[in-house]
Amino acid sequence: MSTEQDKFKHSKRLHQDENAIKKQTKIAKQHGVKPNDASLREPHRLSKHHVMDCGNPECGLCGNPRHIHKDGLTAQEKRLFQDVDKTTDRHSNGLPVKNDDISS
Repeated sequence: MSTEQDKFKHSKRLHQDENAIKKQTKIAKQHGVKPNDASLREPHRLSKHHVMDCGNPECGLCGNPRHIHKDGLTAQEKRLFQDVDKTTDRHSNGLPVKNDDISS
């Protein structure tokens, strides 16, 4: 009952999972995760989880930024609420654009 398209989709899913596992294993080795660690002993655990995620909700990297940081805003929200009246060059270092620098 399976068609060629179904077989292709299945093999593509398997390929994506294997690539994700390889990438996470590479990251683990770069950060010095020991080979005895569970993430490297059972590499298929890394298909849906990041290797550097410790799972502690109070961790500064793994936890929710609204609960951890005092200001209560995420980086995306800070970017959204920044001063939009000030004209800045998006492809520069963020300094204001001078009128004589703009070529028409």
